[in-house]
Amino acid sequence: MTQSRHVPVMLQRCLDMLAPALERPGAVVVDCTLGLGGHSEALLARFPEARLVALDRDKEALRLSGDRLAPFGDRATLVHAVYDELPDVLDRLDLPRVQGVLFDLGVSSMQLDEADRGFAYAQDAPLDMRMDQTTGISAAEVLNTYPPGELVRILRAYGEEKQAKRIVSAVVRERDKDPFSNSARLVELIRDSLPQAAKRTGGNPAKRTFQALRIEVNGELTVLERAIPAAVKSLAVGGRIAVLSYHSLEDRLVKQVFAAGAANTAPPGLPVVPERYQPRLKLLTRGAELPTEEEVAENRRAAPARLRGAQRVREDTE
Repeated sequence: MTQSRHVPVMLQRCLDMLAPALERPGAVVVDCTLGLGGHSEALLARFPEARLVALDRDKEALRLSGDRLAPFGDRATLVHAVYDELPDVLDRLDLPRVQGVLFDLGVSSMQLDEADRGFAYAQDAPLDMRMDQTTGISAAEVLNTYPPGELVRILRAYGEEKQAKRIVSAVVRERDKDPFSNSARLVELIRDSLPQAAKRTGGNPAKRTFQALRIEVNGELTVLERAIPAAVKSLAVGGRIAVLSYHSLEDRLVKQVFAAGAANTAPPGLPVVPERYQPRLKLLTRGAELPTEEEVAENRRAAPARLRGAQRVREDTE
């Protein structure tokens, strides 16, 4: 069964972080990254008075989660949408404010485990990597058509790959002979183009390139830049947001939005700070919380996770 293989990352801590906002009747919680529905199922079970709105861009994830969440009936509303579309979704559902928001960023277990999606570098598959396979360009198209300079930028910015130039030179040389279509050939090319020292550090040498391609194909950071502020804006006073990130680029972005919301924006020297300058958010984590050894043992995909949380403490006063 799909459900049995899927252990949601840092589940208990996410539930505990959101609990004070979701224990009251009529609370609405949004799971912005439904995936296989593990977090959503736990939210509905733990907070019997709450209503769930869950988003995913992957139609297969929505189908599988729909089966899983069916016992909760109309308490769960599943929507085919990317998470930066949250304001539109809430508008359509006539929900001006919500009490909780959860993001579990990165690739879902299902996408990694379904071999034909091309997310995993450990098995040969078509280089697709689209989370929504009904739209957008594939990873193969990115590799085969982007100018070399743009590929180098993507590998450096999104994969933090120090050997980006070497890898891209090899990609360009090879794509001219025969366009890329499958992951195994790309993995082999990356291994062959790296110096020995680079191969000895940080696990599979293809990991950073695959991450960079996935982020580019799905526009993940651009979407996240819009989504986190929009989610904060959707919170009622007292509402809480929890975000699980899996690499430093995502975590940095979340940290910046939360820090800005928690800052006092008054000009220096005011004897009393007017309300419009007071912080809108209270941080619920000191820095980012890391998974425990037990959490990693339960689900190895939790290893790179970083959890940050914040609570809305006042309305915007524009």
